[in-house]
Amino acid sequence: MERVKNLLNISADLKKTVAETLSSEILDAAQKIQGRLEAGGKLMLMGNGVSEGDSHHIASELVCLFKNERKAMPALALTVDTSSLTALGNDYGFNTIFERQVEALAKKNDAVIGISTSGNSENIIRAVNKANSIGAFTIGLLGNDGGKLKDAVNLPILIPSNDTARIQEVHITIGHIICEIIEEDL
Repeated sequence: MERVKNLLNISADLKKTVAETLSSEILDAAQKIQGRLEAGGKLMLMGNGVSEGDSHHIASELVCLFKNERKAMPALALTVDTSSLTALGNDYGFNTIFERQVEALAKKNDAVIGISTSGNSENIIRAVNKANSIGAFTIGLLGNDGGKLKDAVNLPILIPSNDTARIQEVHITIGHIICEIIEEDL
């Protein structure tokens, strides 16, 4: 039981640190996304592995509802189109699977979130660079030292930890906070 309590306290302590150090960045992310949605844009999210699941989770909260009944908001995870993913991976290589989708789908008034605990996922870095070239607003949910993605995005949200599980727990918490702010304000 002490081991469980210890792990919960480590997670809680990291969230408290994030509350003290990153609240401004999280609010900025929510407001930037909200502004893009109000201007007719959409939110696109991407990640690998568990971060891919987080991108689905956050997108579905906006398309469906988070807490309150409201109009659906345009959000999508770039990992849901398995035909495109497998064709791109086969024809162009795994590092292009998000970049090509961003090229096809992103517009200047969109927001793009790349989720990466290391910040060094080449497929996300390439997609963020493509989104930036289009003029979309880019956000990174990151961990560790932020990797290469920290400098590629318009707004890095860097969780100060190198524990992948704890970083992922904070990423989904931030996703929920962003959804709640957008839902309340729209």
